[in-house]
Amino acid sequence: MATAEQETAPIANSRNGRSGSVFRSFGSLFGSQNSGDRPQTPQDGDGYVEFGMQDPERNGRTLGTFAGVFSPVALSMFSALVFIRVGYIVGNAGLYITLLQFLIAYGILLFTVASVCAISTNGAIEGGGVYFMISRTLGLEFGGSIGTLFFFANVVGSAMAISGCTEGIMDNFGPGGHFVSGEHTLPDGKWWRFLTSSMLNTLQLLVCLVGAALFAKTSVIILGTVTVCLFATYISFLAVGPTNDTIPVPGENNLSKTLSFLNYTGLNATTLRDNLGSHYGVDYTSNGKQVDFSTTFGVLFSGVTGIMAGANMSGELKNPSKSIPWGTLSAVAFTFVSYIILSFLMSCTTPYFTMQNNYLFLLPVNVWPPFTAIGILTATFSTSLSNLIGSSRILEALSKDQVFGSLLNFVIHGTWKGNPIAAVAVSWCLVECILLIGSFNIIAQINSVLFMLSYLATNLACLGIELTGAPNFRPLFKYFTWHTCLVGLLGTLIMMFVINPIYASICIILCLILVIALHLFSPATQAAQWGSISQALMFHQVRKYLLMLDPRKDHVKFWRPQILLLVSSPRSCCPLVDFVNDLKKSGLYIIGHVKLGDFKGVEDAEENQQWWSFLDHMRVKAFTEVTLSRSIREGVQHLIRLSGIGAMKPNTIILGFYDNEAPRDFFQNGSSPYKTDDFNNGEIQNFPIRRDGDPKQFQVQEYVQILCDTLRMKKNLCLCRNFQRLDKNFISISKHVKYIDVWPINVFNPTSGDPFDMVSLFMMQLAVIMLAKWKHLRVRIFLCEANDERSVSTFDTQAPQMEIFSKVKLEQSLKELRITADIVEIQEWSRDTDFSRHARNLKQFTAQADNVLLEDDDEVGEETLNRSLLYMQRANQIIRERSDQTALSFIYLAAPPKLSTPDFAQRSASYMELLTELTAELPPTILVHGVSTVTSTTL
Repeated sequence: MATAEQETAPIANSRNGRSGSVFRSFGSLFGSQNSGDRPQTPQDGDGYVEFGMQDPERNGRTLGTFAGVFSPVALSMFSALVFIRVGYIVGNAGLYITLLQFLIAYGILLFTVASVCAISTNGAIEGGGVYFMISRTLGLEFGGSIGTLFFFANVVGSAMAISGCTEGIMDNFGPGGHFVSGEHTLPDGKWWRFLTSSMLNTLQLLVCLVGAALFAKTSVIILGTVTVCLFATYISFLAVGPTNDTIPVPGENNLSKTLSFLNYTGLNATTLRDNLGSHYGVDYTSNGKQVDFSTTFGVLFSGVTGIMAGANMSGELKNPSKSIPWGTLSAVAFTFVSYIILSFLMSCTTPYFTMQNNYLFLLPVNVWPPFTAIGILTATFSTSLSNLIGSSRILEALSKDQVFGSLLNFVIHGTWKGNPIAAVAVSWCLVECILLIGSFNIIAQINSVLFMLSYLATNLACLGIELTGAPNFRPLFKYFTWHTCLVGLLGTLIMMFVINPIYASICIILCLILVIALHLFSPATQAAQWGSISQALMFHQVRKYLLMLDPRKDHVKFWRPQILLLVSSPRSCCPLVDFVNDLKKSGLYIIGHVKLGDFKGVEDAEENQQWWSFLDHMRVKAFTEVTLSRSIREGVQHLIRLSGIGAMKPNTIILGFYDNEAPRDFFQNGSSPYKTDDFNNGEIQNFPIRRDGDPKQFQVQEYVQILCDTLRMKKNLCLCRNFQRLDKNFISISKHVKYIDVWPINVFNPTSGDPFDMVSLFMMQLAVIMLAKWKHLRVRIFLCEANDERSVSTFDTQAPQMEIFSKVKLEQSLKELRITADIVEIQEWSRDTDFSRHARNLKQFTAQADNVLLEDDDEVGEETLNRSLLYMQRANQIIRERSDQTALSFIYLAAPPKLSTPDFAQRSASYMELLTELTAELPPTILVHGVSTVTSTTL
């Protein structure tokens, strides 16, 4: 048997939350190896900085705006595009379309930069750039998934840059190269190029393992070298005149075998006029694939995806809130002007046919060809190296944050002296796999889509936090609004599909799969530490819809159970908590608990954590409410009146049954499906339960008073007994268990009146709800004919007519209610004269008029009570004999005695004694008393 403390009012306890890994600075994108080892301030875990408290130089922050932001951003945005693929874009798309594509690309970048600046100036970011900002702003699910895709974007970007570097090496030192002659050339071919790329990839692997920090310090020198080479290219366009024998046809170009050299006109108005419009041709590096707007834009955008490089350096900047906005914006402006000038000069000097058939034509027309060669090699190799370092640091951050649990623990264990060797090795292997694609232009499209998705997420993060109106979102960078975030978001989304709809769809689907997986399987501690934009957005929307939910517009057609389950200790009521989760039918579900005592201290936070952990363990969709009171009754009154919010208030109160059986600890029971040790803290058990022999917290009189209070507050009432026997797994697989039983007869007053009153209809509604969960079962309704005093005689000719009338009415009612059920007739109430006599004796114990116990002018004799107990035992026998194949029984609950009764204590004890006899040794049973209409037969 279940006890009231197994399935009634609660005692809370708490366990310490699992200690989540604290995010530690993993250094800049370029591999600062010491930032992660510095002492962590209290703000390190949550992304906020205590301004003015520390000297930046003493804290390892030594980089200014130029070296820390401008140089890495400009260098990353030049990448392989500036010397290798601008001619490819201009030659195919034409000057007008090229300028339009640059405006679109830089428009997207500008709006994204505004979002980056807003987020980066709203608090301290500990390095990691995009991953850190998105994970700490959007939360674990979105941050982890976008961070994973950003990791792959860096891997693809590294492979793309290596492919471009290999192309430059082969053009300079391969067959027909500009710096070799005769037989002293590098062998060329698909697999020879893959070998060269692998050697470059291995070289950058060694650099990452040995001198990644040194590379970060030399980024200014590398940028200076690239800039000098670029200006030499500008001068060459103005200085070099027309020539027909300087630009050779590359050996890999099989499309122009009839020509050996390509034409170059120098500054020429006719050339400019011819290059204004588009002349889409074929790509000789991709087996003759047709070029169109999407392919040229994909290549263009892949070359300008370096706007996050400055944010990635945030952990090393003296003043991130100033350096990131100004350094990033100035680098964007500098590269934009450089690209526009380069595109215009190409259009004025080089025919589109030449640009389509030799992507490295800049080298032979340079005043000193080594300038171009140096620019190609430094720009591509440095970009590849920075992407490899960045991907390894992102992978290290994902592993430290335990985003994928223990799956990436090998990355943490594979760190030596702050250098994530294992992460670098994984990134290197993935770059090798991407290099098998071979074509620079195909890799560039994949790279563009991945980076666009990360930019989309950045704009989404800023838009979301702006729309929520969070008071703590006060960025120092003011030149943004939700409009800029929305335009940037839509722009990236549209252009992703313009570049390649297949790649874009795959990336978005992969991102959604990661979001769902992280939401289901990731620990909740990170979400609590970081915060999540989804929580802020949900709060914003839930509040709005709660205000719109008007209780005055409620209609019975849309009724659903809104349940308040009162529990004493979660340890003893696990099956009931699990069962009610199925019974709620997508309605409100609150688990309530009353603590006895006076308010002495603040313990709510710790106790709430225990209860939320219990909900996680049980996997139920519920809320918890814990109140402190001097008595159980007073606490239950608080819970019934105050639980819920707005129109979402409990309409059904469920309690466990009050008996003397010792509670069962389902957390410690070896055969229990709810077994766990998570709520044991050494010798101290959270959620303690009453042991056998311990006194109860309240007496039977107070329990019946709670029942009376519930009905007086117009709430439906359910008492649950024997739920320690409930085994949902057994019910789902058993072929023996077949029925859900409904007994719509008031056993306390078995008259021949209408047995299909409000209580009976409420029982049928609950039974149908459970039938939706246990689809293989059938509802069985027992039609119990009970004659009144005038029809006790077996010779009464009206009895058969009453039976037929009741059955016909029940069938008609079930049909109108769309309920499919088996009707089983029970004759004992009318055919068994002894049983009928005991029933009449019970009427001396109850009042027929209002179905409550007798008032103060009647006395309850011991003999009458004994005869009533015999009647209840016989009723229990009738029910038990028909419950062999029953999974769950619903039984009519008579109303308790009135509180105004003088001998209320005695009558309460008698009332509970009768209920105890009625439900003894039955399957899991719910005694139901409904006070509101819950069924509808109208449309």
